[in-house]
Amino acid sequence: MNMDFNMYMNDVVSQARNEMRESGYKELTTPEMVDEHLNKEGTSLVMVNSVCGCAGGIARPAAKHALNYDKLPSQLLTVFAGQDKEATEHVREKATDFLPSSPSFALFKDGKIVDMIERHEIEGHETMSVITNLQAWFEEYGEEV
Repeated sequence: MNMDFNMYMNDVVSQARNEMRESGYKELTTPEMVDEHLNKEGTSLVMVNSVCGCAGGIARPAAKHALNYDKLPSQLLTVFAGQDKEATEHVREKATDFLPSSPSFALFKDGKIVDMIERHEIEGHETMSVITNLQAWFEEYGEEV
């Protein structure tokens, strides 16, 4: 069997991107887009997307299902590690107290990092555990929907 690796990866990446967009997350693909959105007042949840099967398969469903809550951040945003490299790096520059990690979630308030859920808090954990952590942020920092 001869499979084109790049074609396979493009399909996997497209599916992971679509999953986030369909869930209501705005894709940020450039550092300028990151600045435009993170410099706004309010809370922003940034999901650092990844095609890693072990953690990405937990993070994306958690990102989607956590939104079934009475309070939400002002903005739902996503960057894609390994794909939108400059945008991802720019988000990471705004979270210097945390090591680069993907997938992960970063919560910003008025452009400043509040907290992160890093890969080690996703990989090997139940999806519901990640949802609970996200919704705890929403409860503390979110706005009534």
